[in-house]
Amino acid sequence: MHVQGSHWSSASTVAPGGAMSAATGGARGESRTAPLRVDAQRNLEHVLRAAREVFGELGYGAPMEDVARRARVGVGTVYRRFPSKDVLVRRIAEEETARLTDQARAALGQEDEPWSALSRFLRTSVASGAGRLLPPGVLRVGVSDDGADGAGGGGAVAGEPRVPQQRVQPGSGELRLVSEGSAPVGASGTGAHDDGAAALLEVVGRLVERARSAGELRPDVSVSDVLLVIATAAPSLPDAAQQAAASSRLLDILLEGLRSRPA
Repeated sequence: MHVQGSHWSSASTVAPGGAMSAATGGARGESRTAPLRVDAQRNLEHVLRAAREVFGELGYGAPMEDVARRARVGVGTVYRRFPSKDVLVRRIAEEETARLTDQARAALGQEDEPWSALSRFLRTSVASGAGRLLPPGVLRVGVSDDGADGAGGGGAVAGEPRVPQQRVQPGSGELRLVSEGSAPVGASGTGAHDDGAAALLEVVGRLVERARSAGELRPDVSVSDVLLVIATAAPSLPDAAQQAAASSRLLDILLEGLRSRPA
């Protein structure tokens, strides 16, 4: 959905009887600045909505000019609110991470059956599109060179936060949180030290562990796999109906791949 920008002009307020409501100099100052504050807030909302759409469609590599065009504001307006692209990326990533965390907590709290809880979280998160806006650091791929990253993550660098409940085969690639120093360019501040990302990983880890313990999730499925499903099961298509249908079909297939099979 494209959000059209709006530009509002300030106007003097006339009280009943024709008297100006801002008669004094101080009151006039208030009447002039209040509409500007409202306009600035609306411009901020337009920029944030446009950024979610543009980054969701094109990834965090999309230029700020694309965000400005989608918001129908000048690029200078975007930079006045967000002095660098990194600041805007962090803002969007934090908000979408918080949304995913809330969705995971809701699934945990409202679904007693472990598979239903995990499935509900995946369907809700994919439908919201928030998975396309996960912090870049969360989905960075780390590959073990010596096979030390087996179950339990014994090869982790000391002090490096990891996705919980990792159960991967020796030598296989795994998704993990990475330190800010090794995060991708343009992802500053969106890596391992985000409390929001840590909270998301913790609650998704609980969903995964419950489903695994109940024997309903394949034993080799990790939290990383679940996050990858969220990020890849929400294709961006020009037609909304086609996008919804494609997302639903793809998620059905991926859920079948995650589910355990009787021996």
